[in-house]
Amino acid sequence: MNILEVRSLKKYFPVKRGLFYKTVDFVKAVDGVSFSLEKGKTVGIVGESGSGKTTLARLVVKLIEADSGEIMLEEKGISGLTETQFRRLRNKIQIVFQDPFGSLDPRFTVEGIIKEGMSLSGGKRTVKNMRRRVTELLSMVGLTGDFLGRFPHELSGGQRQRISIARALAAEPEIIVLDEPVSSLDLSVQAQVINLLLDLQQKLNLSYVFIAHDLRVIRHVSDEVCVMYKGKVMERAASFDIFENPLHPYTRLLLSSVPILGSQREKLLSRGETKAKAEAKAKAEEKLCRFLPRCPDKEKICEEVEPKLKEISPGHFAACVRIK
Repeated sequence: MNILEVRSLKKYFPVKRGLFYKTVDFVKAVDGVSFSLEKGKTVGIVGESGSGKTTLARLVVKLIEADSGEIMLEEKGISGLTETQFRRLRNKIQIVFQDPFGSLDPRFTVEGIIKEGMSLSGGKRTVKNMRRRVTELLSMVGLTGDFLGRFPHELSGGQRQRISIARALAAEPEIIVLDEPVSSLDLSVQAQVINLLLDLQQKLNLSYVFIAHDLRVIRHVSDEVCVMYKGKVMERAASFDIFENPLHPYTRLLLSSVPILGSQREKLLSRGETKAKAEAKAKAEEKLCRFLPRCPDKEKICEEVEPKLKEISPGHFAACVRIK
């Protein structure tokens, strides 16, 4: 059963210039993105900076509104709901941000921060029961009750992210959107936080939308992977298929850039254009493949036909006219 479905989601941001601040263009941050998430599973969203991953995360949890498309949460459409209408469902889907320091209120203690998350789950609790629940949540993320009275500036980066996770869990969610949750942490701390998230998923039967640019992290945590580039999904498949049988040139480019000790793997980007050069051509070819200017495998047909995300093999989708 799909607990979350995203269908043809779009979000364009206007580019304004000139004396009268007129709209001269649009940045297509998310352009027709679709994916689904099963209960207890993880869908990974991967792509380089500027691919639209964070905008997608904010759309899914309704921190910003989509221009078009549909979001189904437990088979209920939430796209058109007002903030007041969505408030009753907000506890079901929570988000953990990349920067834990920026997302934690510096005026609140750890106890106050987690209690704030508990307010979304509803129900009345006594002061004693709330303190007990906060302590339980701290224990779940590997911290002790000694942290209750501390402020965010007194914590390390890893500890802040654990508090962010505890705050999300306090709402008793079914889905957690994780927007680059470990990218700002040291490697050793990254591993600890990832293992914590996997343990929590198993114990609480949580569903994750895990957003990252690090393919090694995505491979470790994801059941299904969506590869995004400039607002579009280039390829979508089970994690194993993405890493063992990548079809789209952009996916292969990303995989070729992952450092492997002693590897002589070819850098595919050397056969295409650099990102800087590609950006200069992007507008002219926007109605075609977004990756066309950088693609090392482009052919004449790529300049004539717009690719659609199509199923190449069971459960494996790719947006490339060359792939049959």
